[in-house]
Amino acid sequence: MKRTYLIYLLIVSVFYSCSYVNEDDLTEDVVIVDLVTYEANIKTIMDTNCISCHNSPPINGAPMSLTTFSDVKNSVENRNLIERISANDASVMPAGGPRLPQNLIDLVIQWETEGLEEN
Repeated sequence: MKRTYLIYLLIVSVFYSCSYVNEDDLTEDVVIVDLVTYEANIKTIMDTNCISCHNSPPINGAPMSLTTFSDVKNSVENRNLIERISANDASVMPAGGPRLPQNLIDLVIQWETEGLEEN
């Protein structure tokens, strides 16, 4: 009898310890960036994913550096940076790695759309 009571108590406590109020409690908030700037958003993307080759000086056959605001801005305006990071073929950047996540590509696109602001 005591054992049955303990099993029953355990089952009841397991069911009541998990609660579900609504779907919003189970999902993360989507962060919407009001204004994308190089310093606040883009520099981290470049430093994390690009400068292993696009350093100063560039290595592994990279044609240009992406270490400064001017470098990255010039690459967006004149060297098809967005097309290269958005590609789904052999020209995809970063070279030899998987394509950047779409949310990072979208930030770079938003940065260009908003005028390539530095700060």
